[in-house]
Formats: sequence, C-alpha cells, structure tokens
Amino acid sequence: MSTAVTAPPPVEAPAERRSRGLRFGLYLAGGFVVLCLVRVITGADELTSSGTLAVTLTATMPIAMAGLGGLWSERAGVVNIGLEGMMIMGTLGAGYFGFHYGVIAGIVGAVLLGVAGAGLHALATVVFGIDHIVSGVAINIIALGVSGFLAEAWFSDLEGGGPTQSPPLPTPFEINIDAISGPANTLEGKHWFLISDLASVVEMFTKNLSSLVVFALALFFVTQWVLWRTRFGLRLRSCGEAPAAAESLGINVYRYKIIAVLISGGLAGLGGALLSMVSSSGFQVGQTNNRGYIGLAAMIFGNWRPSGLFMGSALFGYTQALPFRQGTVSVHALLLLVALLLVAIGVVQLLRKRRVQAIGAFAFGVLFLLWYLVTDIVPRDFTTMAPYITTLLVLALASQRLRMPAADGQVYRKGSAG
Repeated sequence: MSTAVTAPPPVEAPAERRSRGLRFGLYLAGGFVVLCLVRVITGADELTSSGTLAVTLTATMPIAMAGLGGLWSERAGVVNIGLEGMMIMGTLGAGYFGFHYGVIAGIVGAVLLGVAGAGLHALATVVFGIDHIVSGVAINIIALGVSGFLAEAWFSDLEGGGPTQSPPLPTPFEINIDAISGPANTLEGKHWFLISDLASVVEMFTKNLSSLVVFALALFFVTQWVLWRTRFGLRLRSCGEAPAAAESLGINVYRYKIIAVLISGGLAGLGGALLSMVSSSGFQVGQTNNRGYIGLAAMIFGNWRPSGLFMGSALFGYTQALPFRQGTVSVHALLLLVALLLVAIGVVQLLRKRRVQAIGAFAFGVLFLLWYLVTDIVPRDFTTMAPYITTLLVLALASQRLRMPAADGQVYRKGSAG
C-alpha cells in the first residue's frame, strides 16, 4: 500500500517570470519617481543625492546578504534564525584573516566562519531534527560569546586593536569612472526633477564603488538563475515545498537541505565581511547590531524572492542612511513620502476589494500627512528608531500576500514518503 504525496513545485513558466520582472521594474520605477517628487516638494535635496544613495547601498548590502542567505535556507525548508550569529562570525573572520593575510583572505575567512556556524545549524536541524528556532537562537548566543572571547585573545596586543575591536583592515578596491561620474555630478547639482536624480544614481555606481558590493549584487542574479532556472534549484525548492514527494522521486533531501544551509551561512558571513571591510574600517564586537534579523524580515517582506528581498533590504538601508544626510530634515521630508505610499497602497487595496486593509492604509497615510504638516523637524530619537519601525510597517502591509515554502520549518525524517 503506497502513501499519496504532494507533487513538487512546478517549473515557473517564462511568461510568469516576465510578468513578475515587469511588476518589479514598475514598482521600483514608481517608488523612485515618487521619491523624486517628494524631493522637489520639500526641497530636501539629500533625499536622492549621490551621497545618500551611496551610503544607502553600503548599508543595504550586509542586510541583503543575510536575507539572501535566509532565502537559500528557507527555500530548502530550513528556518535560519541563526543568520545574526553567522554574520557575527563573518565579521570576526574578516577582522582576523583580513588583518593578517589581506583582503581576499579576509573575505574567504568571513565566508568560511559563516559556513562553520551554518554547519552546526544543519547538523542540529537536518540530521538530529532539533527545532529550527531553538537551534538558530542557540547559534546566535554562541556566536556572540565566541566573538567576544576570540576578539580579546586575537586583537588585544595588536597596535590599533583592543579587546573589542581589530586594527584597521584593508579594503577591497574601489571602482571609479571619472569620465562618467564627473558629468553626472554636474547634472546632479542642477536639482532638476528626475534628471538630476537619475544622475545621482549614475554617480553612485561610478564613484568610490566597492568591488565587494558589486560582487554581492551579482549574487542576486546568480541566486535567481540557480534557484529558478536550473534542475539543481528545482530540486532544492522541492525539498522546501514537498520533501516527501521529492524523496519519492529519488532526490536526496538531506543533501540538498545541508547544501542550502551551508550556502546560507556563507552568504551571511559575506555580509559580515561587508560590515567589517566596507561599511566600517574594521571589526568590532556587536557590529552586526541585529542586521541578521532585519535581513530575515527583508526576506519575508520580499516573499522569499531575490527581487523583493532586495527592495526590502534597500528600504531598511535607506532609513538607516538618511539620518546621516541632513539629519532630521531629511527624515521629516520622508514623512510625506510615507504618507503618499500609504495612500497608494490604500487605493490598490480598495481596487482589490479589501476594504479593511484599504481603510487602515488610508488612516495611517492621513496620520503621517498631518505629522508632516504640523511639524518642522522629527525628534532625533525617532530617526534612530526609523529602521525598526519600517521593519514592522512593511511586514504588516506585506503580510496579506506572503506565501512561505509549504514545508518551511518542518522536521523531515528520511522515509516519510511511505
């Protein structure tokens, strides 16, 4: 007597992929145009300046790498709350190996220490069947303790170092294309609607752009292609949707889950390298500052898709970067942007006949608009909370359309196909 099993996920049709890509492009373009419009209305030119965008990209990529690591793991059915701990190990690896052996060794060391943390998570969850959340939280606690202990042992006696930080680290080489960035900077200074804003984007990608950031950006395209265009990716995703069905078709579910978790840790470790070698000048204890958790939130916001994940990470990175550019003035202008976006979301929900969600979006939109109109600045304390408030807000708004992998977080035992 055989047991019925659910079929693995079907291959996504090319038309569906094109439609999804078109929607992503429209959302991205529409959001940028609204941002440009708010800049013109408020006069807060730093909203789209090349400096703000460059800081945003630098702040975005560590979060995005953690989120991308979570995507690989959860697409195979393993919840990875331990991304924060794996990123912590990545910062430590970049600090030690980067200082002693150079940039490349620092990046490789960060990735390998992230993989080591992921190996523990894979052993606990895939092999021994321990609850995924319990294992992830344990790894975060262990990584925090290990990083503090090893930092004191490795860096205390080094010149420029200390018990909580490494000496200054070498940085990856930067990309500068003066023939393009110069004219772009001139156009940016004109403050023309959309034209100057697009020039800021061009300047961001042609002036002082870290090669490690470019490499991290390329990993999004690699992930999209591998997971949705290759046989390996289809098999890996089937392990997160219907592992029993995958096993019945001859797929080694354990192998794919372990590979996915190890890749997840490597990506989180790379995020740690970005923090230590690009976002700052060296390793510090506590440097991740919960970015692993924010990356996990960005992955959920992006509906377990690379494109949506990057948009969510950029949103969080932008709210982190903006207070450094014109401080509370830019954040005050951002209130108008949030109000407009909430009204737009309300209109979309109304067209979909979701009246409760539409009313909620309209109500919050009006509140943010009133806040903008009756105040001139935003309290400094609020600017530091902006990334976390943004996290809660976008997750609340996105929760209606989310669909996690069907077997995500479930303990799988070999032979469950019956």
